[in-house]
Amino acid sequence: RWCERTVAQIMSNLLLDWKKFMNREILKLYAVTDTSCLHGKTLAGIVEQVLQNGVSILQLREKHLAGNELLAEALQIKDICRKYNVPLIINDDVELAAAIKAAGVHLGQDDGDIRSARKILGPKAYIGVSAHNVAEAVAAESAGADYLGCGAVFATSTKSGTTHLAVESLREICSTVSIPAVAIGGICTDNISLLRGSGIAGVAVASALFGAADPVACAQRLLCEVENL
Repeated sequence: RWCERTVAQIMSNLLLDWKKFMNREILKLYAVTDTSCLHGKTLAGIVEQVLQNGVSILQLREKHLAGNELLAEALQIKDICRKYNVPLIINDDVELAAAIKAAGVHLGQDDGDIRSARKILGPKAYIGVSAHNVAEAVAAESAGADYLGCGAVFATSTKSGTTHLAVESLREICSTVSIPAVAIGGICTDNISLLRGSGIAGVAVASALFGAADPVACAQRLLCEVENL
């Protein structure tokens, strides 16, 4: 039994180390869906384009959808993500993530308990948490989060009621926790260079990508910028 427990602990530690490494790789260009700015294009169409051109992880965040409509959208987007081997994260909804076997879930500070989500989704799932300061970041890591979404680093129209997170504060978060952090909020090709040296693993973008006149060119340029952070 002692041997079994030791092996189990070793395997658990290896899984955690692997996830931390993989998180930094897959978090480079994190797309968050935003159908409010598609300008007549289809979400599925843009998702397919950006997954082909640098997006390494995708979060389905459609607050205006619920029930069967949200389920149908999630299943369609999941099929596209599977085609390109890109993890699909569901915003807030742990039950939906479990139902469609998504790669994971992203939780806001008021959107659910990390440990409960882990019990439902299992050890391999990615659980991201929004953090706006060091205290929230440390608490999220202690509870078992795999990555942090930190912002808003710039002014954003995607989410109301956000507070500004200075680059200095972002740098402090990144240097305090061992899990990777993604900067979010108002990031575009014109300002991403201002995040250089902050210690982030990547950037999360919504309207800048889904509302771009040329999403393909935007994704390619954003990825180039991320590589130089």
